[in-house]
Amino acid sequence: MMLRLGKSLTARLTLLFAAVSSSVLLVLGLVIAELVERHFQDMDLELLEGKLALVRHAVLSTRADGDFASLPDKLDAALVGHHGLTVGVWGPDGRRLFLSGAAEFPQDAVPPAGGEALPTTWKGRDGQHYRGLSGQAPTGIAGEPPATVLLSTNLAHHEHFMQSFRLAMWTVVSVAAVLSGFLGWVAARRGLAPLRRIARRASDVTASNLGRRIEAGEIPVELDEVVSTLNAMLGRLKESFDRLSGFSSDIAHELRTPVSNLLTQTQVMLARARSAEEYQDVLASNAEELERLSRTIADMLFLAKADNGLMTPTQEYVNLGAEISGMLEFYEAVAEERHLQLALQGQAGVRGDRLMLRRAVGNLLANAIRHTPEHGSVRIALASDARGVCIHVENTGETISPEHLPRLFDRFYRADPARHHAGEGSGLGLAITKSIALAHRGEVSVRSRDGVTVFSLCLPAPEAGSPQAPLPEA
Repeated sequence: MMLRLGKSLTARLTLLFAAVSSSVLLVLGLVIAELVERHFQDMDLELLEGKLALVRHAVLSTRADGDFASLPDKLDAALVGHHGLTVGVWGPDGRRLFLSGAAEFPQDAVPPAGGEALPTTWKGRDGQHYRGLSGQAPTGIAGEPPATVLLSTNLAHHEHFMQSFRLAMWTVVSVAAVLSGFLGWVAARRGLAPLRRIARRASDVTASNLGRRIEAGEIPVELDEVVSTLNAMLGRLKESFDRLSGFSSDIAHELRTPVSNLLTQTQVMLARARSAEEYQDVLASNAEELERLSRTIADMLFLAKADNGLMTPTQEYVNLGAEISGMLEFYEAVAEERHLQLALQGQAGVRGDRLMLRRAVGNLLANAIRHTPEHGSVRIALASDARGVCIHVENTGETISPEHLPRLFDRFYRADPARHHAGEGSGLGLAITKSIALAHRGEVSVRSRDGVTVFSLCLPAPEAGSPQAPLPEA
């Protein structure tokens, strides 16, 4: 429970409010207490200095009369009504001339003859504190030392006030800490209410309603970015979930067909005795289905590795012109049979994984030949532009509708469902090409217009001076 409170933002804000307000009040109280203490000290010193001046005048006037005997009466009359004030006067010969009340003075409070008046404080034998002032009172007689005067005032009244002040200050600080903590809790709860609303709305989102979004109408401006981020995350989740659902459905459909064919043919053959030739024909047919099933599984494993970043291409210089020329030689027999024209234009090279790049270009070339009608043409152009080195595979044939173009690189997607099982592959070739391009930090695109379709595979150009990079033409 304590660990949970330590992680609670409301609890942290409450403690922060209480600590800040208490600290401010405490510092303010300490400053005020120091100022009051200094004010009392200034008042006491002002009082003592005034009485010191009065005593000096009394000593000077008494000595002028020729005797100190009348000094006590004068000082008693002058000090009437000053409670807590004590005055002591000692003559030049050290004889005490006047002492009011039961006063006591520390030995070090008596200044040397001719010394300056010095303020001091001390603790008496009665346990109370005193603030005193010592000074000299000239007698007015030439050559005679001055009299010594000591004055003190009791600080009990000031100390009682300061004790009351400190008690009141600590009481106010304690009450303020509790009150500010409560108000901070209320403010934190109200301030974090939008977050709780966001949490409730987010908890309502499930796999069946990923299209729901968190409305930002009543959300504070400070949380706009949070709401936008959550909505964007929900959008990505919905897109990924839809793609995964479609992919799962396509996988089931793609695997069901060959498995169903294998099962049907096997059951038919086992229904009655067959000749060796019939068994051989069925086994050959099953082998074709198994081969197609194996290719589909291998392609799906390849894409799974690409999606999880497990496919790391090697870095070697690849002469695209030479590689594509070899591929065109492989397809010459098919081209002659269907009266297709194959052409390669340009020369270029890139750094990457040679086998993976051959597979990517081979998928584009096979796709172009597959969808080119008889007496059509397939042209491959190598060029360099701002995107890097681009391989453009162009073929004539039917124009692909614009709504199909963005999805051609999706897995198992076919623009013409009627060709779904025309023996033209598993529908993963273009998706694999896109994964290979992304693994090489490249990109793929397609455009189709006026009976001409062009697939483009663009890869980063090799850095100047890299090993086996092509030298600039003279």
